[in-house]
Amino acid sequence: MSTATKQTFSSTKDLNRTLGKKELMGIAIGQIIGAGVMSMMGVAIAMTGRSANLAFMLSAVFTMCTFFPSIFITSCIRMRGGAYTQFAVFAGDKWAGYSSVVSVIGNMSLAMYALSFAQYAVTLLPSGGSEKIIALSVGTIFFILNFFGVDLMAKIQNLLVIVLLISLTMFAVFGLPSVDFGTYFSNADGLFLSDGVTGFLTATAYLGFATGGATVILGVSAECKNPTKDIPFVIVTSTVGVALLYGLVATTASGVLPVAEVANQPLTLVAAEILPKPLYIFFIVGGAMFALATTLNSQIMSATKPIMQACEDGWFPKSLAELSRYKTPWKIMLIFYIVLVVPILLDLEIAQISSLVQILGYINNLVLTTTAMKLPKMFPEAWEKSQFRVPIPVFYALMVITCIAILIQASFMLSSMNIKLILFNAATMAFGFFWAFYRYGSGKAKPTVSYEMA
Repeated sequence: MSTATKQTFSSTKDLNRTLGKKELMGIAIGQIIGAGVMSMMGVAIAMTGRSANLAFMLSAVFTMCTFFPSIFITSCIRMRGGAYTQFAVFAGDKWAGYSSVVSVIGNMSLAMYALSFAQYAVTLLPSGGSEKIIALSVGTIFFILNFFGVDLMAKIQNLLVIVLLISLTMFAVFGLPSVDFGTYFSNADGLFLSDGVTGFLTATAYLGFATGGATVILGVSAECKNPTKDIPFVIVTSTVGVALLYGLVATTASGVLPVAEVANQPLTLVAAEILPKPLYIFFIVGGAMFALATTLNSQIMSATKPIMQACEDGWFPKSLAELSRYKTPWKIMLIFYIVLVVPILLDLEIAQISSLVQILGYINNLVLTTTAMKLPKMFPEAWEKSQFRVPIPVFYALMVITCIAILIQASFMLSSMNIKLILFNAATMAFGFFWAFYRYGSGKAKPTVSYEMA
């Protein structure tokens, strides 16, 4: 009698490669348009008045500068482990091990999106409700749906994003006719560039959170049909497109009502003024709640693949990367589900969660940018074929610009952080390197090649 052994799949090579431009665009836009446009709009108006629309668009320029390394690299190679692979290839094995630890902790932002969703949902319930229960419920639903594979979730994501874009466009269309463009860009009342250039640049740096996010699609590179063509294209077009939409939304938000009334207020305040009641409810659901739902979904879809590759390389037990019949790493998904649940059960505030590892994000981007300068020499043939190839001096200049943009954003953000958050970031970084050196020194970590040529 013959005995058949069940084959277990646990490599990023085993994932289905089904994502094209359309699916990637939905993931990228869904990640970009999140809590930022709803909650940060009023803060930006308080910082710089009616010039908030220009601050949004300049912020997108800064954000695009920080994307240069990802755009160039993804146009040359497929990185099955996303940012983890980028660390491994360009910064070295120990940096890759460190990044895998930081990635797990950094994804506590999943809880932030679930809690923000719950805050809007409570306002629509006749008798209110428990934000904690709603946040846990929506998080659970999206994790269950993601278990059934990236194909299903990409389709759901695209539907949610379409409704989201309709909602924001509707807000702009209903509001722009009420804006007095004859005085909007005038500073006669002191409310355009209300706090001068300093306030404008501070708002620009602050809005980096609202305009970033497109590089989340690096995390699904292993599941793309044609990553070297599609990923850089989607990063650029989604960021530029959303920035232009944000500019229109910000013009309505700061130009319909007096600046003093909308400063530090959510976008829903203006929406209630310009939209009929049924459309206002549609805006709350399709705009605010779907913005958070698509961001949550995008992050769940992309967060698991770098950790899956880290398991394959031995930074974590390989058994954690086991794939379900739907080609989803269900054990890693369970870990990230716990990462979502714990901050909610501990009653952490949204602001606390969003600030936990911001400094490390800037450090990681700085390391990835400086090491990305090796790209043309490491992969000369792929560089020559790249659709984004530029003269080498121009490439180096763009990398320097990226470093400057990161340092500017980091300096403004660092000045607003308290010592506890700074120490938490430092402790997280120290633990990440401790884990990397321990696993590598013990011989358990044996990094493999996780990139593929175009």
